[in-house]
Amino acid sequence: MSPLRSRAGRDDGPGDDSGHRDDRAPASPRTGPGAWARDLAMGMRFAAGGGREGWIRTALTAAGVALGVAVLLLGASVPTLMDAWHGREKARENLGQAHEPPPADDTVRYASTDTVFHGLPVRGRVVRPDGAHPPVPPGVRQLPGPGRMLVSPALKELLDSPEGALLRDRLDHRVAGVIGDDGLSGPRELTYLAQSATLAAPDGYRIDHFGKNWHPAPMRAPAVVLVIMTCVALMTPVLVFIGTSVRFGNERRERRLAALRLVGADVPTTRRIASGEALFGSLLGLVAGGALFLGGRQFASVITLWDINVFPSDVAPGPLAVALIAVLVPTAAVAVTLFAQRGVTVEPLGIVRRRPPVRRRLWWRLALPAVGTLLLVPLARESPWRDTPVNTLRLAAGALLLLLGVTALLPWLVDAVVGRLHGGPVSWQLAVRRLQLNSGSATRAVSGITVAVAGAIAIHMLLTGMQAGYAQAYAESGKLPRIGLWGNARDWPQVQRALTALRATPGVTAARGTIDANADLLPAPGQPRSADRVATIAIGSCAELRTLARLDSCRDGEVFLTGARGHSLTPGATLDLNPPYDKSDPVRPHPWKVPTAARDARLRDPGRAPDRIRYDLLATPAAVDIGRFRFPSAEYQVDFDRGTPDAVEHIRNTAAHIDPTMAELSAVDNPHDAQYSSVRNGLFAGAVITLLLIGSGLIISTVEQLHERRRLLSTLDAYGTRRSTLGWSVLWQTALPVVLGLGLALGCGLALGTLLLTMIDSAVTVDIPVVAGMTGIGGGVILFVTALSLPPLWRLMRPDGLRTE
Repeated sequence: MSPLRSRAGRDDGPGDDSGHRDDRAPASPRTGPGAWARDLAMGMRFAAGGGREGWIRTALTAAGVALGVAVLLLGASVPTLMDAWHGREKARENLGQAHEPPPADDTVRYASTDTVFHGLPVRGRVVRPDGAHPPVPPGVRQLPGPGRMLVSPALKELLDSPEGALLRDRLDHRVAGVIGDDGLSGPRELTYLAQSATLAAPDGYRIDHFGKNWHPAPMRAPAVVLVIMTCVALMTPVLVFIGTSVRFGNERRERRLAALRLVGADVPTTRRIASGEALFGSLLGLVAGGALFLGGRQFASVITLWDINVFPSDVAPGPLAVALIAVLVPTAAVAVTLFAQRGVTVEPLGIVRRRPPVRRRLWWRLALPAVGTLLLVPLARESPWRDTPVNTLRLAAGALLLLLGVTALLPWLVDAVVGRLHGGPVSWQLAVRRLQLNSGSATRAVSGITVAVAGAIAIHMLLTGMQAGYAQAYAESGKLPRIGLWGNARDWPQVQRALTALRATPGVTAARGTIDANADLLPAPGQPRSADRVATIAIGSCAELRTLARLDSCRDGEVFLTGARGHSLTPGATLDLNPPYDKSDPVRPHPWKVPTAARDARLRDPGRAPDRIRYDLLATPAAVDIGRFRFPSAEYQVDFDRGTPDAVEHIRNTAAHIDPTMAELSAVDNPHDAQYSSVRNGLFAGAVITLLLIGSGLIISTVEQLHERRRLLSTLDAYGTRRSTLGWSVLWQTALPVVLGLGLALGCGLALGTLLLTMIDSAVTVDIPVVAGMTGIGGGVILFVTALSLPPLWRLMRPDGLRTE
């Protein structure tokens, strides 16, 4: 006999007249872990054996949970990912030691030769070993020989391709091997390690090991805000969607529970069985989400954001995070199901009677977005953003409350609006009346759309504002086609040779260059040095100095004072050409007196040049001994013709041939534009996928409601109601909650995006195409749901639906 039927026997009292106990007396309901396990297992069997329709509901639930689990696992992988990326960078680098070691068998001279090729950064390092046993960075078994280099696989692929011809000319070393994964920050990194027999001070510094003195630069305020908001905007709809997914197929589930009540199951048992059905879908989703995460992380190697590219093995959540997700997701599915069952009274004979409708309270629904706004407004007023743990918590909590507040407001808004709607066409009245009777399932599905659209609008506003700021900065500084270069200077003839080579480069229209150095204005005897007494000196020929200042006359050996920064530099003042970097730097002063014949000169307007240095003193080469300066640098300004193909790359090639360690400062490449565009496109695609999944859930809810009203639909068909009227009623029934939800999402997204842009001190910019696109997709979801709901509607509108058994 079934354990359910054994409790449903007749209750004839403690026994019959003969004193025998009736074995059919109802047993006390079993509770505890055993009962929970038995009922959950029964619910899981119902979900697994529910036929085609049951499997569709279970598959949809699993799909929603799988998407949420994959996103949660990805978010939990970010700390591990960044640790692995920073760890490899630290292990292969040494930016110089506080006390440079003397030459030895285990030391090497080391220099940076980074460059850019068609907007792609190329990391370069040049070494010259001092002995037979130099230190070796990770990923390299032994240093390459003179004139040879080891390259990353991505750089080797680029050099071997026709597109890398100009880069091959720049990196004039022979490829001797490939750097291993341990020596790469990511699989797509362009990097090389070469040996140069001519590398010497001051072009490089000596080290005796790798893996020291590397600290990642802190993220800029806009990037921090973007990362925090991306996590919130992704996690919030995922949590809402998980809560909605486990309630797919609720109508049919309740009818099945009513049948269980008919054979003797009590209310707690039916709730546990319903939890088992939801648990089965969530467990499938948990497994599918893990598989989706493992498959999706294989694409990590082809994604590069802000120059960060990682290996698939780096995308791995911590064991604690995996355990929490594995426990909390099924637990949340059971908790949501139990919470949903509290508002339902399941009775035998297939009758599902809901409790009397409770008036939706508005105060607590308004409190959520109000508290979120109160957390965010002070952060916006304290702009620019300061990256502190408290501010991070306030931003995440405020944005989360604001988005969840929209979800909480939607049911109240739908009830408030449809409760005031009267009259209209028959199809309109049918839809409104249905929503007046029960709007819960529709608003639950639409709440996911609301959160996803609101978060997407806010993130896109933030990205658009950041991208516009970078684009404006690059547009302003890049109006003048000019590249700034600087490297170590030894003497003036070296600079003249470099200028000759640059002027002969294809596409160059003009080039100027000077030797720049810093000097300290020596104080009076007995007084300490002052930081504001540093003077900037430019040394060059008269022709070069005339590009910096207006000179009436000039001869080699003359000196000019500009007074550009209100400096107290006067003729006859004494300068130290070998100033210390700090108080602990033991260097010997190199005093030099400004000639008494020094004349005044006015600097020219630097315009939009990339460097905009304001010099205090201009000198010709014969006026001062360049060898007395401490690490003077050669500064070049190169103008080019944008119409010449690859003019920028030709200039970079010339600079690399002059001095491989020469650095570049220019505004010709805007790497942020493509990066932000790729992020925006990815978020837009993610929002579209989320909306389609939520639309699928809305289809299930709509079809279940139609099936519940099949007798009513058959009656209307028998009375001659046109099918188009009922089709339009389905459209209005779907459209009303979606339109109200999109209105809330639009208001919340714009408000949140405005606050975020104010935090980073950026102009408020609305991405109109994205807002219109999101709204259009929301409208498309309405048509999508309606179109797929019409075939079941036509099947249910048949006279044989009036039959009663």
